[in-house]
Amino acid sequence: MTEVLEQLVELLQLETMGELTFRGDSENLGFPNVFGGQVLGQALMAGYKTVDGKEAHSMHGYFLRPGNHSLPIDYEVQVVRDGATFSTRRVIARQSGKEIFAMIGSFQSPEEGFEHQFEMPDAHGPEGVYSELETRRKFKEFIPEKVREQYTVDRPIEIRPIEPINYLSPDIREPYKQNWFRAVAALPDDPAIHQCILAYASDFGLLGTCMLPHGVSFMARGMQVASLDHAIWFHRDFRVDDWLLYDMDSPSSSRGRGLNRGNMYNRDGVLVASICQEALIRQRK
Repeated sequence: MTEVLEQLVELLQLETMGELTFRGDSENLGFPNVFGGQVLGQALMAGYKTVDGKEAHSMHGYFLRPGNHSLPIDYEVQVVRDGATFSTRRVIARQSGKEIFAMIGSFQSPEEGFEHQFEMPDAHGPEGVYSELETRRKFKEFIPEKVREQYTVDRPIEIRPIEPINYLSPDIREPYKQNWFRAVAALPDDPAIHQCILAYASDFGLLGTCMLPHGVSFMARGMQVASLDHAIWFHRDFRVDDWLLYDMDSPSSSRGRGLNRGNMYNRDGVLVASICQEALIRQRK
């Protein structure tokens, strides 16, 4: 495992502060506030630390306040229900005593059932596609100096966009995009680690889908951009250290908000997870 991936796994593990309370450090990825994917992954891990023998099948969270990436985050888990098959947990994330995120997560014992899924869409494979990091380093002189270092350092998740976007000068496109992604090295077999890292990675690139038809990005002057909520459904087993296709679309933008959706498939075309997120995309005058 590489050093940056070890750091991500450690970031998601959390420190136990009490029977149902945990603390996680924060990382600075060059965004104004704490990265939403970090909070998603840590909140899911907090729920996992209070559940035995069950795996997460869904999580639904609301971002309530911007998080400060220079401060740790405290997670309080509330046991809502423990049934024979399902367990439900409410997780509250706080910084400086204020709630910044609230999540409901549901965990299920393994069982068999009916099977169907959407077919994997046509997509160029990850081979021969430049990663976002390679592109950023190639054109680093165009990245604002104050975030250049954070945008070009080694990352634990490799992302290969099939049709890259110039965030400094985006063109107008249909609201569809596809990224391949994976952890940069092998991970332990623990399903909780793979799910928490998928939750972390699911926040990369999704929000920008709803801005494609408008020719703007989170780096455009006057744009106020933030995730409002985020939901994930885990359908089938997967490994996040092997390539996953993130197929994204945005059916609607209105009233300063944009809706983004995504399906994740493994290399064999198996649908492993679905994601939905609403975002604030406010253009200040």
